[in-house]
Amino acid sequence: MTREEILEVAAQIFRQKGFHAASMQEIADAVNLRKASLYHHVSSKQEILMDLMDLAMDYLIERTHAIFVQPTLPQERLQEAIHQYLKALTDYPDLANVLLLEFRSLEPDFQERHQPRRNQFERLWRGLIQEGIDAGHFTSTNASIATKALLGSMHWAITWYRADGAQTLEQIAETYTALFLNGVMVRTLPSP
Repeated sequence: MTREEILEVAAQIFRQKGFHAASMQEIADAVNLRKASLYHHVSSKQEILMDLMDLAMDYLIERTHAIFVQPTLPQERLQEAIHQYLKALTDYPDLANVLLLEFRSLEPDFQERHQPRRNQFERLWRGLIQEGIDAGHFTSTNASIATKALLGSMHWAITWYRADGAQTLEQIAETYTALFLNGVMVRTLPSP
């Protein structure tokens, strides 16, 4: 049994039951270890949660950073980043659920250690949006609020997205992009 396998199973259990309702015994049973043997791999449930949070953020930062540094227009990079972020959330639903729904379950010391990764991820998005504002491509005047609005709306896709739903992930990503870049208001109102 590897640490990575333990983390994968723990993510599934945390997603199904919630962090607080899950027990170390359940994790041990799921990976066919005695509870005492599980402690040879991890020291606590908090450590598991912290490792899952860091694993998820490291993956997301790595996956999106390459998009943000491409020499293309900000709106093109934003569209690709939206697509890749939604894809990451749906490719790894257990990890995504833990990352987005269990952050407050981290004890304060662990939150403090993890927060810089979350900040780094948000800075990548905010930097791209600010670049689009500075270049005159985006109309928002506040990159920080725009970033929080975009990320916040995409986060909730983990609660409603279904692979067999009416729209593909690509169509959903296109809709998010259009909503973010164009808004919902018609630019010129039709004549009466």
